[in-house]
Amino acid sequence: MKLLLDTHLLLWAAAGSGLPDSATALISDPDNILLFSPASIWEIAIKAGLAKADFAVDAAVFRRELLDSGYEELPITGAHAATIATLPNLHRDPFDRMLIAQAIVEGISLLTADSMILQYPGPIIAAG
Repeated sequence: MKLLLDTHLLLWAAAGSGLPDSATALISDPDNILLFSPASIWEIAIKAGLAKADFAVDAAVFRRELLDSGYEELPITGAHAATIATLPNLHRDPFDRMLIAQAIVEGISLLTADSMILQYPGPIIAAG
């Protein structure tokens, strides 16, 4: 199964803590293909740019670590962007909405522990 991980799960997986057991099982299953979105890297870069003491993640280093760990990068396309217009307006987080659109267009599963994302229709799997 192809799994697109949301930003929080990517960060938790990299930190080695905070992942729900169900997410750990899916991520460690060698039959699953793990994907990340440039939207997550963009979100991390923005948060890092705010220079908060509790968030010290270098987006470029984090991306390289994901690739080195076997994750595949799922490019953002115009079809993904256009699909955002078809989503219900449940919340305004542009990063989450892009992840949902990517999962829908690509026919892959979005893995998340975010209760807001779980309200959207589409191929979304609850982690935890």
